[in-house]
Amino acid sequence: MRHMMEKLGQVLQLGGMKKDIVFLTLSGVAIVCSLLGFSPFPFDMAWIAIILCGIPIILEALIGLVTAFDIKADVLVSMALIASVLIGEDFAAGEVAFIMQLGGLLEELTVARARAGIEKLVHLTPQTARVLRDGKEQVIPAQDVRVGDRLRVLPGEGIPVDGVIISGQTSINQAVMTGESLPVDKAAGDEVSSGTVNQFGVFEMEATKVGEDSSIQRMIRLVQSADAGKARIVGIADRWATWIVVTALVAAALTWLFTGEIIRAVTILVVFCPCALVLATPTAIMAAIGNVTRHGFLVRDGGALERLSAVRIIAFDKTGTLTHGTPKVVMVASTSPGRTADEVYRLASAAEQYSEHPLGKAIVDCHEKESSQALPPVEDFRMIPGRGVHACVEGRQVLAGNPELLLEHGIIMTAPLEAIKHLERGCTITYVAVDGELAGWIALSDTIRDEARGMVRSLSRLGVVPVLLTGDHGNAARAIASQLHIQEVKANCLPEDKLEAIDAYQAQGQTVCMIGDGINDAPALKKADVGIAMGGVGSDIAVDAADIALVNDDVKELPHLVALSKRMMTTIKCNMTFSMVLNFIAIALAISGILDPVVGALVHNAGSVLVITNSAVLLRWKGKQDD
Repeated sequence: MRHMMEKLGQVLQLGGMKKDIVFLTLSGVAIVCSLLGFSPFPFDMAWIAIILCGIPIILEALIGLVTAFDIKADVLVSMALIASVLIGEDFAAGEVAFIMQLGGLLEELTVARARAGIEKLVHLTPQTARVLRDGKEQVIPAQDVRVGDRLRVLPGEGIPVDGVIISGQTSINQAVMTGESLPVDKAAGDEVSSGTVNQFGVFEMEATKVGEDSSIQRMIRLVQSADAGKARIVGIADRWATWIVVTALVAAALTWLFTGEIIRAVTILVVFCPCALVLATPTAIMAAIGNVTRHGFLVRDGGALERLSAVRIIAFDKTGTLTHGTPKVVMVASTSPGRTADEVYRLASAAEQYSEHPLGKAIVDCHEKESSQALPPVEDFRMIPGRGVHACVEGRQVLAGNPELLLEHGIIMTAPLEAIKHLERGCTITYVAVDGELAGWIALSDTIRDEARGMVRSLSRLGVVPVLLTGDHGNAARAIASQLHIQEVKANCLPEDKLEAIDAYQAQGQTVCMIGDGINDAPALKKADVGIAMGGVGSDIAVDAADIALVNDDVKELPHLVALSKRMMTTIKCNMTFSMVLNFIAIALAISGILDPVVGALVHNAGSVLVITNSAVLLRWKGKQDD
């Protein structure tokens, strides 16, 4: 019996929203005809609504009772429908069935609208790929691409899998993954993500992540896992709904017993249905998810928004979260009277042209962005692991690296006071020597995101205390914290240290949110009440450990997320309060005989529609921080 009911439930779910719209249209016409007393058939037109809208409700209630003993609103609605039919109130039964299904459709539309906003962030992976095998191009299904395959991507085509460009240059539209409006130039050695679009040139790439491991599929899984039903407060509403069903049955039975009027008992069943209460929470959560989606967030768990509304401490990782995560040249100085800082910068950049070290690459990149002159050619390039580089530039022997490199080449280090000051402020110094003499130094530092200062100020106004948890040494951490006006700093943190810090806050009764981007942040993201990962630059492990991913790494949107979570909880509480008050007022009127089943159905279902409408407002809500 239970197996048959489960199969029947699966059949009832087929057809979807289009079927519901057709049934509701026919039922609506039938209800109007019944109200006007018009019927071309030998039965009341309300029976069309009872059959099309009422029978699915009754079957769903029966399936829930048999398969899981699940006593919810549909049980009470079913009893109200059957009782109305038995006493000859066909119109009331049809009206209840019609408006209940209408309320359900409005909820589906609210959820679908929210989901549609999420889907705009993640286009579906291309269905085919151009694979080069045995020197020939073959078009195969994208799911058949294997790691290591060589692919060719033409202009205008979507990139089917994650990979690294082997040859060719192009510009990639990465808006689907990062939210960037401008295309990004790519060349050999650059990584590309599935779902992004090749705009101009033809290039060949090697597949590194395919199928379910690709970036676009990971993002789609985040979308699919967004489930408002996981929120703790939804469970409370469901438990209340069960008790309300029991209370309604008792109230109806007592009213029938003491008044002898079964119509009053039926009216109580009609108005006591806890539909508005059950709809109050999931509609608000899904609408809020739809709102934050447009601001670059993917929410994996609706309960995360509930928990975020109570957060009092937000712990930030530094690198890649509050800062860009890549070093930039912040100052160049010459220590040689005969050389300018620009010359030192140019020679060092030329020497670092073939360097694989991040600092060397940063020096070259920054020089290329700041100067229109091409770097001179390099001869006798040597990279010295753990030290730096040696190269011959324009006939001069150039060394660029740490003090040990210069000392090993017999160069006397007389580091200027300015360099020491920059070291204290968290900068890294690359020393430059030319023809055996110290020529100057270049200071590099991770730079703060432009929007970080405003973001921290806005969070403080929302009553949230920012905390910095970083693996960097104390000087660098304090320098960043002072610029952002963050008072509490914990530096030199290993992953277990961040975990312990969050555990200590929670032991004090604080609700904590952790925001990070790296693998080392994953334990803390998992431990925190709410974990937010930087989805653009963040590692796969960090994103998987978090409750929410910030796709475009635009941290200025964080205050909107926090403010909306608070607004969402206010909406939920208003919805629940309104639905309960309306129910009890309607019950009192039903017991006294003022409401009949028809008017009771209108009052009750109007409450459900108002709750859904109030939740839908969250889709377009903007706080003061958005101005």
